[in-house]
Amino acid sequence: MRVPKFQGCLGPNVYPEVPEGGWGWAVAAAFFVVEICTYGTLKSLGVFLQDWMTEFGESNSRVSWVISICVFTFTFTAPLSTLLSNRFGYRPVVMMGGFLISLGTITSTFTTSINEMYITIGIISGLGYCLTFLPTVTILAQYFSRRRALVTSVASSGESFAIFAFAPAFTTLKEHIGWRYCLVVLGIIQASVIGCGLLLRPIIIQPVPVKEEEEADKQSLSLKQMAAVYELENEQTRTSINSGVSQGSEDSGVTSLSTSNGDLRTAGAETKALMEWEVQDKEGQEPSASRPPSSLIEKDEGCIEEAEAEAEAEAGPLQPSSPKLLDFSVLKDSVFIWYSLFGLFATLGFFAPQLYIIELSKSRGVEASMASYMLSVMAVAEIFGRLSIGVVLNKVCFRKTLVLLGCVVLLCLVLVAFTIVWEFWGLVVCCALYGYFMGTVGSTHIPMLAEEDVVGIQKMSSSVGVYVFIQSFAGLAGPPLGGVLVDATGNYGAAFYSCAAGMGLSAICLAMVGPAKSGMCQRQSREEEKGERAEEENMCQDVEQTDFLDVDLAPEQSPVRLDSAKAVDQGRASVI
Repeated sequence: MRVPKFQGCLGPNVYPEVPEGGWGWAVAAAFFVVEICTYGTLKSLGVFLQDWMTEFGESNSRVSWVISICVFTFTFTAPLSTLLSNRFGYRPVVMMGGFLISLGTITSTFTTSINEMYITIGIISGLGYCLTFLPTVTILAQYFSRRRALVTSVASSGESFAIFAFAPAFTTLKEHIGWRYCLVVLGIIQASVIGCGLLLRPIIIQPVPVKEEEEADKQSLSLKQMAAVYELENEQTRTSINSGVSQGSEDSGVTSLSTSNGDLRTAGAETKALMEWEVQDKEGQEPSASRPPSSLIEKDEGCIEEAEAEAEAEAGPLQPSSPKLLDFSVLKDSVFIWYSLFGLFATLGFFAPQLYIIELSKSRGVEASMASYMLSVMAVAEIFGRLSIGVVLNKVCFRKTLVLLGCVVLLCLVLVAFTIVWEFWGLVVCCALYGYFMGTVGSTHIPMLAEEDVVGIQKMSSSVGVYVFIQSFAGLAGPPLGGVLVDATGNYGAAFYSCAAGMGLSAICLAMVGPAKSGMCQRQSREEEKGERAEEENMCQDVEQTDFLDVDLAPEQSPVRLDSAKAVDQGRASVI
């Protein structure tokens, strides 16, 4: 049957091992564009904050709910994204997400109230962000293993490039065409995600069989046949013992073995025939005269098939088994719980600074034309942060969560610094430091799930949806909480207090991941030791049963047999 050409271009990629490249570079490029159209766009909407307040006559907290609802929808529907990806594949889900992003952004130009924008940007575009981002980052992690941290960090820098370019560009563009037409231009750019979805070819790891393994299987075939003969003899011996006892023999179970001498001689003949047949087979002769008995062949084939089934069960299937559509069993993992709490509190500081930095700069005496460049400073520094953390994580030999913990602590200190700095260059330095450490944390906290320090690559596809789902609640509360503090105090610096508090709590939770992982490993080692002890006890019992079967097989009329019978009769008479 001939395979269509489009299946060869768009079908799954089959590799003998993780490729560390190949088509993965195309997936990395797609993820770069997805980052531009999701997180990059979402963090650049702060340039329209004042325009929306003026257009709809709303307060900071009311307008910030647009970003908040979008972030909440983005993260809350993460399990839905996981379910659809496992059911229909990554490609159609991402393409549908790209369509929803573009649709929500373009329809926002026709809104007449802030409540309508809650639906267009908040719900429709937010759902599109979720269906686009999570499947892309998940499949990218499957194409790389050793370079995973570096490639993911570089590809995620698309977010930083978007903030660097969009903030000054839309600030200038809206003065000429207005904020509504700026959203139309943005929606057209976001439609490129549909094309990126076509590049997400699934990957299948199918190891190539090695010749040495085939030779080892051939050598082990004779051992399996010998084991089958040994098992046949033991079964016949046990059968003869049971038959002797059931017949009500006056002799002991040992003397009843005389009734099975014929069977054992037959088994011995079968063993000899089998040995001769194997020798002839190895020498290349036709083993026609001494073919093994059919019953023995069936026995051998059964043992071989059973052994092969056990080997396949231990090694696992060649193709990856279909994952569960939605798996919440990771919530039983204490490591995942602590890491999810880290993501929950850290999300408080992910979006509010970009949303309020322009207004904060204006309130501190910075000109409006220069204030928009604060986002550009953040973006440039974030690029360096993403690149450097990828190199560092690719080199470190200890737990990578410790590197992430150091970045989170420093990011918390920078957020506190925003509240006490009042001059232009101080704000520039704070923006640069925030962008750098935000790049280190933002580019690694989701891919870090694939590391063995957290849950591992096998559980990532099912755990990433649950992890982002837990983040949704902080994403919903972050921007409005900052807006409430600004309205209550009249100081935009107050919004950064909630960000710093959330980041500090996230650092504490992340610090607990290491001890939780160590405790889990110790429990697993204790369980393995118990399992090994149980196996040793079972082996000892098997050895004792085997020793019991090493009995006297002398003929009935031999002197040894008669002497044994007389001794038994005399013993019974003495008892009477």
